[in-house]
Amino acid sequence: MSSPFAARTSVEAVEEGMLLAPKFDAHGLIPVITTDAVTGEVLMHAYMNEAALLKTLETGEAHYYSRSRQQLWHKGATSGLVQTVQQLLIDDDQDCLWMKVNVAGSGASCHVGYRSCFYRQISPDEGDRLTNAPVALTFTETTKTFNPVAVYGDAPNPTQL
Repeated sequence: MSSPFAARTSVEAVEEGMLLAPKFDAHGLIPVITTDAVTGEVLMHAYMNEAALLKTLETGEAHYYSRSRQQLWHKGATSGLVQTVQQLLIDDDQDCLWMKVNVAGSGASCHVGYRSCFYRQISPDEGDRLTNAPVALTFTETTKTFNPVAVYGDAPNPTQL
């Protein structure tokens, strides 16, 4: 079966051409930054393989490749928090995607229950206090938009140690 993506034949074609020629890494993945289409808030960072990118293009809903589960992942299939793609952009050398989405339900995109996966910050002055102690984090979101246990039950947590 032939690929619907263009061959990467020249720098000019990749950077200035009119055909999608994504550069997947050695593991067959391409990083994706997902933001809220209305607010611009960063919701998550994930990866797509070729199948996930094709399924996203075909359905208009976000599909990713779960590195922890080693499988295609339709965002919101379990939780109902489906991400509907409003715009999909690719960077200059076509090795990174930016997806702008609307999220169904509570609008959350994090499996922990927060709206964004980026719900903690590293204090700007933390570098001044560096010792042998771990670097501290503070929460930027304090309220979860859904209860992960109620939504996912006893499904395995995708976070790997």
